Amino acid sequence: MKYVKKLLGFCTGFLIANACIGQVTSWDNSPLNYNNSPLNYNNSPLNYNNSPLNYQNSPLNYNSTNGVYDNSGNRIGYQTQSPTGVTNVFDNNGNRIGYSPAGVRQ
Repeated sequence: MKYVKKLLGFCTGFLIANACIGQVTSWDNSPLNYNNSPLNYNNSPLNYNNSPLNYQNSPLNYNSTNGVYDNSGNRIGYQTQSPTGVTNVFDNNGNRIGYSPAGVRQ
């Protein structure tokens, strides 16, 4: 019985390891890449171009073309493009909630 438990544990570990290997992303898409990192000033909400204090990003600007909306039509945030081509997605409070690496179409 103890051999069956060991075999079962080994098989489970093997399956989990293989599932993790399948989730590897390329360096261009990785959040560890400085171009995609929120530590990069171009992607930071501290940069005025990405700030909710910038009227272009404000939910009060009804003519804004960079709003992000949910399926019900409610504005949940806005997106900006950095000089390196990364598209940053922020919530209405200026918290970065996602990104799309340079060269990736949305």
